[in-house]
Amino acid sequence: MRLKLTYLFLVISLVSSVNVSAQNTKRQQLEARRAQLQKDIIYISALLSNTERKEKNLLNEVKDLNDKIKTREDLINTISNESKELGNEIYLNQLEINKQNRTLKSLKEDYASMIYKSYKSKSRNSRIMFLLSSENFYQAYKRFQYMKQYTSFRKNQAEEIKQTTIELQVLTDSLKIKKAQKQLLLDEKKQEQSVIEKERKEQEGLLSQVKNKENKYKRQIRKFQQDESKIDAQIDKLIRDAIAASNKNSGNTSTTSSTTFNLTPEDIELASKFTLNKGKLPWPVEKGYVSTYYGKQPHPIVRSATIQSNGVRITTSIGSLARAVFDGAVLAVQVMSGNKKAVLIQHGNYITVYKNLEDVRVKTGDKVTTKQEIGTIFTDKITGKTILGFVLSNNTKTENPKSWIYRM
Repeated sequence: MRLKLTYLFLVISLVSSVNVSAQNTKRQQLEARRAQLQKDIIYISALLSNTERKEKNLLNEVKDLNDKIKTREDLINTISNESKELGNEIYLNQLEINKQNRTLKSLKEDYASMIYKSYKSKSRNSRIMFLLSSENFYQAYKRFQYMKQYTSFRKNQAEEIKQTTIELQVLTDSLKIKKAQKQLLLDEKKQEQSVIEKERKEQEGLLSQVKNKENKYKRQIRKFQQDESKIDAQIDKLIRDAIAASNKNSGNTSTTSSTTFNLTPEDIELASKFTLNKGKLPWPVEKGYVSTYYGKQPHPIVRSATIQSNGVRITTSIGSLARAVFDGAVLAVQVMSGNKKAVLIQHGNYITVYKNLEDVRVKTGDKVTTKQEIGTIFTDKITGKTILGFVLSNNTKTENPKSWIYRM
């Protein structure tokens, strides 16, 4: 029965330590996320304050404010989750303190009883008589060994009490620190909620102005979507032409191959490496934030209008450079409307597209490496915005870059 209880205690202790370790890892991730969001808010605020507009554009103002509010909401959620994890750690810490207190109390009681009994028979004569009263030499030897073990046990018991006391103090100090950390998080959350409340009031005022000119803005949005569709069609044609050329060279004329690259062994290996890096690819800019996400979605401001995005739009600072997200070869450099350029890089059967470039530093056929700079991103002279369009496709089918780029 005692063996079973010991085994059960060990299992419970092991599970508890695993849970604590998992919680610590999760909280560390949340801490890192919170730190990154704080940097993002500072970066976005600095980016927007440095944006000079020659012509006031209400939609841009509301969009900028929306970006700040969304990032701040993410920060508040992260703080809440981190606070919750910290609360769980505090609870487990308190349980451990309670357990250590019980252990310490039991050790002290046992030790006190041992000292008392030892005191009652502590005289040297008592110990000598205890040995001399042995019936034979073997019994005397056993009694001598017992006395040595008893003395050793007392020392060990005292050491264990000392060690348990130290561990208890460490746990208590750790609990105080964690409670202080949680309070700081709650204060930070309260402060962020106060800021976001002001931003939302400002947002409401701007949205009411947008409402009064909704039809005008709908026309602007439709025009922008038409321009984007033309660019996407050009890029799609470039990819299909490249697929047709790869299949023609290999002599493959099947129906399936009309939308699929015919890959060399080297291309297959490159595509495999690209796939293995899903979720870990670097951003196509050194610094920036996603201002438009992938897919069909309501316009962030004029909710009655719908937009379709084949990739993401990343807002960055003036003079920023686009960079390759992985090793590959430049499939094409295409000039778009307004003399803006797009670079297509092939990674086996995957293509990454970098749109809205002012100038490029590569040419068709060039081999590129991960994070290699490929061109300067165009800055709109009216809005003052520097935005990179980034698209990722598997053969002719576009995919959500958020699934591929690290923490997008």
